[in-house]
Amino acid sequence: MSKNLLLWIVIFMTMMSVFNMFSGPMGGKPEPMSYTAFIEKVDQGLVDEVTIQDKQAVGHYRDASGNVTRFELELPDDPALVQRLIDNKVEVTASHREESLFLTILISWFPMLLLIGVWIFFMRQMQGGGKGGAMGFGKSKAKLLTEHKDRVTFDDVAGCDEAKQEVTEVIEFLRDPSKFTRLGGKIPKGILLVGPPGTGKTLLGRAIAGEAEVPFFSISGSDFVEMFVGVGASRVRDMFEQAKKQAPCIIFVDEIDAMGRHRGAGLGGGNDEREQTLNQLLVEMDGFEANEGVILVAATNRPDVLDPALLRPGRFDRQVTVGNPDMPGRIAILKVHMKKVPLSSDVDVKALARGTPGFSGADLANLVNEAALSAARYNRDKVTNQDFEESKDKVMMGAERRSMAMTEEEKALTAYHEAGHALVGIHSPKHDPLHKVTIIPRGRALGVTMNLPERDRLSQSRIELESRLASLFGGRMAEELVFGKENITTGAGHDIQQATKIAKAMVTEYGFSDRLGRLRFSENEEEVFLGRSVTQSKHISDNTAQLIDEEVRAFIDIAEEKARFILTEHRDELEIIAQGLLEYETLSGKEVTALLNGEKISRKDDSNKPSSTNSDDGESVVMDENSKEDEHLADKGTGQEG
Repeated sequence: MSKNLLLWIVIFMTMMSVFNMFSGPMGGKPEPMSYTAFIEKVDQGLVDEVTIQDKQAVGHYRDASGNVTRFELELPDDPALVQRLIDNKVEVTASHREESLFLTILISWFPMLLLIGVWIFFMRQMQGGGKGGAMGFGKSKAKLLTEHKDRVTFDDVAGCDEAKQEVTEVIEFLRDPSKFTRLGGKIPKGILLVGPPGTGKTLLGRAIAGEAEVPFFSISGSDFVEMFVGVGASRVRDMFEQAKKQAPCIIFVDEIDAMGRHRGAGLGGGNDEREQTLNQLLVEMDGFEANEGVILVAATNRPDVLDPALLRPGRFDRQVTVGNPDMPGRIAILKVHMKKVPLSSDVDVKALARGTPGFSGADLANLVNEAALSAARYNRDKVTNQDFEESKDKVMMGAERRSMAMTEEEKALTAYHEAGHALVGIHSPKHDPLHKVTIIPRGRALGVTMNLPERDRLSQSRIELESRLASLFGGRMAEELVFGKENITTGAGHDIQQATKIAKAMVTEYGFSDRLGRLRFSENEEEVFLGRSVTQSKHISDNTAQLIDEEVRAFIDIAEEKARFILTEHRDELEIIAQGLLEYETLSGKEVTALLNGEKISRKDDSNKPSSTNSDDGESVVMDENSKEDEHLADKGTGQEG
């Protein structure tokens, strides 16, 4: 603000100076007069005073009526003029016009200065207002974080204790190097935070800045990439030069894959701008000149595309995996995000953590935020367990679409379809427990059956996958059993897609086929070409391909028969669950168990029971397999669409 104020003051003073230079004496615009008339008025004694400046004269004269008029004229070369004025008692004043050097330079150089100013303006626009102005292309955009505004510490990071321990050790090394160097240890030059999106890599980097008592530079990998060749390499050099002056210090580069991709994959070859930037980074991290006391911390969710030279020891000495949190980690993350949310006494954090397997830190933060919005929507003072359940269903299964018009026939078919999924899952060995089943359209599905594991699952057995296949065909088999084969619908399109994918993986990847043995038959593999992942087909003999198809079909046929057998054996239970869905539209796992045990469902607030989705005019919305898309529920429990 001080700079802007000073600039406006200078502009104002310059304008006033120019105005004063060009403006004449005060008193109004003078009247031009000829030299002959001037002499006549002097001889008549009508001129009182005259100011002579170089070859000009300015003064006042009186007319016959006594009015005073200001005049000006150009004077010829008349040596006797001054004496003549004195003889006629005219007060004569002589002055000399001083030319302003500043004004002369300004007038002569103004066009050139204008062109330079326009050029600087466009260069700043092309550079994006970068650091250093128009000549600051090669300057680093790294920000030195020393302020404590919105400070994040390790207390705000949960669910990744091992990663916190790794980076905490680096911070301790910077604070007290002798603790580690006394045994010959060396400070690591780089730490790479790797993990799927939303697991808290960037948040962990901010926590390092909050905890470190050393300078902390923060920059994104995309800040190095520019349209001009050599700019990225120059910025890398400038960044490390700034860091060396502040050493010991930490540099945090977010999304380093933007500049660290595998070399040789671009069309530009060795002259590619991104490759030059990467080459300069490699030299700065471990070249001839040692960067003592400068630690590079980077984050990425694509370690597979990074250049091998960047990942070797001596550059990134440590690769810290920041994965999805386990159940204790989810509890800790939920508690962190619930600090600013007023909670009701019925909220069970452990139950929420158990019901959110596979959720990342970002998913859990979104869950808490959705619950808070739900409580505000109902004008509650505190966030209740019901709000968390609604937000969890919204995140996992999609938002309810109660406005969708469905006929009674479509509702009944959807109810039996979802009941088939639920019942086959209940009677299949080692299947995930039933969490919730609904016939209310959610997301892109007419109905959803949700199963959640009792604990975090690291691997799956063959019997678990076979049970999963059977439950996937429970919906189609229920339609066929109740309504006849000629009335089956396209509602099982997504189920068939999921089942085919699982069965094919069991045959070609997991070695569950006795006929094919313990071999991997991966037909498609992704390779990086021209900076993009390209799917390449691996050659498999015709006999092997036919055998794979037969084994996949065998697993599918067994799953169908198992689902048909369970539904036939427990036909009465299928009717109970379907009728319960038609009455309540949504049933929890406990409510389904109660119905199967012959108990009545008692809900505290029957007035909030979901309303019917029938339209007043009886029109229905037909959804075929082309109008449905994947729900991607595999990592957050298992679900079947209807």
